[in-house]
Amino acid sequence: MGRASDRRAVVRVDLGAVETGRRRVRRPDTLAAEEPLEIRVGSAGPGRRPPLTVTMRTPGADLDLAIGFLFNEGLIRSADDVSTAQLCAGTDTPNTYNVVDVTLAPGVPDPVTDPTRHFPTTSACGVCGKASIDAVRTRSLFQVSDDPLSVPAELLTELPQRLRAGQRGFDRTGGLHAAGLFSAAGELVVLREDVGRHNAVDKVVGWAVRERRLPLTGQVLLVSGRASFELTQKAWMAGVPLLAAVSAPSTLAVDVAAEAGMTLVGFLRGRTMNVYTGGHRVTD
Repeated sequence: MGRASDRRAVVRVDLGAVETGRRRVRRPDTLAAEEPLEIRVGSAGPGRRPPLTVTMRTPGADLDLAIGFLFNEGLIRSADDVSTAQLCAGTDTPNTYNVVDVTLAPGVPDPVTDPTRHFPTTSACGVCGKASIDAVRTRSLFQVSDDPLSVPAELLTELPQRLRAGQRGFDRTGGLHAAGLFSAAGELVVLREDVGRHNAVDKVVGWAVRERRLPLTGQVLLVSGRASFELTQKAWMAGVPLLAAVSAPSTLAVDVAAEAGMTLVGFLRGRTMNVYTGGHRVTD
């Protein structure tokens, strides 16, 4: 929708501006957009479908985000479970199209409304609103432990630069996370950006669902920040055998990766990395 960024006036303070003497300059700055997206889900029929959740996100690839979210939550199993998905005009004036309406295919049950999860998800949290530990875990349809993927460590070290080269939104704002899907040969397949790390991954997974590419066998998912539990689980849900992050993983992310038989790489920076699980897939 062309709203991934917006301009705001700022006062630039530069204490090192000795020659010009202009230590304070008022100028425009480009910021990453953060807006709510309401996801409505239900069966076909008259009337509007009920809202399932509201997530804070950067506009763009909203259908991918909605489908990826539904898949990663275990509410749909494939693209065949969705009859239609479309952006809808909201109540704002002018319309911001901050609503995605998803009509489920015949025979697909409507989501059970969970009274413990009826408040908005923020851009910082992929599992906010879950009221119990059991509700956090979603089981993958795909077995990744037997995936024969093998990636040279040298190739892995090249991926962050390739991801960064495709981050056009980050170039403008400096405030967007990225998730990129790479082939075993290191070719960038798809890249998505968002103010929320989990949204960026949902957008990649939603794209894969809509393109009927699941499971993502033999491919690498790279994220621009840390590898948390929810990102590792989303990768497992999509059948990704290797998740890499430029920053640190959490303890639960390592536990989930080990349970799944997934390779988890952290601190992928320069020519170094830490391989936390599935080291047999990273070759010298």
